[in-house]
Amino acid sequence: MMADAAIKSARRAFEILEAFDRHRRPLALKEITEDLGYPASSGSALLKSLVAMGYLDYDRERRSYFPTLRIATLGSWVHDALFGDGRLVGVMEDLHQATGETVILAAQSDLHAQYIHLIHSAEPLQFSVPPGTRRPLARSGMGWVLLSVQRDSEIEKLRRRINADADAAGKLSREDLMERVNEVRARGYAFSKHTVSEGVGIIAAALPCGPPGRVFAIGAAGPVSRLERKEELIVAQIKTGVGRLQAG
Repeated sequence: MMADAAIKSARRAFEILEAFDRHRRPLALKEITEDLGYPASSGSALLKSLVAMGYLDYDRERRSYFPTLRIATLGSWVHDALFGDGRLVGVMEDLHQATGETVILAAQSDLHAQYIHLIHSAEPLQFSVPPGTRRPLARSGMGWVLLSVQRDSEIEKLRRRINADADAAGKLSREDLMERVNEVRARGYAFSKHTVSEGVGIIAAALPCGPPGRVFAIGAAGPVSRLERKEELIVAQIKTGVGRLQAG
């Protein structure tokens, strides 16, 4: 029970920090607890703890909280670790400019593909989700791409872990998963349609660079009908970007 309480408190602490990222202004206790659905007592205790640890400032006159610079500097090194000299972001921006679609950079996070960085489309109908969004590793286009660069034995270990937490209807057969993965390997990219959200698709491929021990995938996401019309352009642009990264 104590471990469960600690996990719950840790989750809530991060949710509070994410609330500030969404609102981007000072927030009062009531605003935070109503936004996140927390009891006032536990919300107050968490906020006081974050103030004591130096992650939030408290304005007594206005009775509001705001993140400190400690939050800004805590992960400042991560950007350089992920994006290095900026070539990767440049490849994403070029893909966005050429296609007009939402461009996503993703990496594996345990049993999920996690979106690390996005450039959103300006189209009226667009794919729009926040950074940090996760998709099932074995049931999404980005996931199939990230699996495609792994050994078959590693994929099988991941499949068994996924099935261990799934009900009977959600279990994956080795044959079905490897069919998806081998299709990506043969084409050099994935084109998933209506896989996670009806009407939405993604065209994605693996990248040759990333932090040590991590593989990145890049993709363009949007309405399936638009992606089908732009498939040749998107694939060509991704290949051009991969070539630039390989050339150094």
